[in-house]
Amino acid sequence: MKLLRPVIIFLGLLVVWQLLVSITGVAAFILPAPLSVLSALFAQWPLLLSHAGVTISEILLGLGLGMLLGCSSALVIANFRSARLWILPVLVVSQAIPVFALAPILVLWLGYGLASKVAMATLIIYFPVTVAFYDGLRRTEPGWLDLAQVMGGSRWRTLTQIRIPAALPALASGLRVAASVAPIGAIVGEWVGSSAGLGYLMLHANARLQVDVMFAALLVLALFAVCLYFSIDRGLRLLIPWQADKTL
Repeated sequence: MKLLRPVIIFLGLLVVWQLLVSITGVAAFILPAPLSVLSALFAQWPLLLSHAGVTISEILLGLGLGMLLGCSSALVIANFRSARLWILPVLVVSQAIPVFALAPILVLWLGYGLASKVAMATLIIYFPVTVAFYDGLRRTEPGWLDLAQVMGGSRWRTLTQIRIPAALPALASGLRVAASVAPIGAIVGEWVGSSAGLGYLMLHANARLQVDVMFAALLVLALFAVCLYFSIDRGLRLLIPWQADKTL
């Protein structure tokens, strides 16, 4: 039933989409019908696949780098007061700057290749991962820490065996957010300047009024984003089996 539900939702959205096109009679260059998009998807599959490979690489590299930097920063902030006093204000101030406004600067500095898109995705992912993991580390049950101190546990053993495992549910929430926003950074970077990728393909298709191809690229991106989210969610559930799922 869990696998059937997404299929039913997807088919339901397609039906609503088709009804909207049929009832309103909207022009195809504004909103193409689902069948036109699916036809473009199959007809342009090799082209879509080649550009999707570039975008997926940017997303996965940005996600991995953002997770690594975010977790490292959270551990440093949580364990060193001097670092906390310097880094936390920088994190807060950095969120006052729209990340999307940095995209042209990153392209100017790092070029039109892979590096600028990965950097953009990393910047978007870094903050939610850092904040979520840090929040989990500092909210460790005080009784557990007192017990570790009484039993003579070292700072390192307390960190690795109590604080980090206790913070994993909070980190999981941050990683789920990161998985959701990771594609945004790569696509925005491609829109600003690139020579390949789904964002690049969408811009060129839009300029040529190939709206069905643009929607097909968007569909491929959406499917990958959904698969990425549920893959990470599944992995996190296996990593922290002690966290009960209380949702109905």
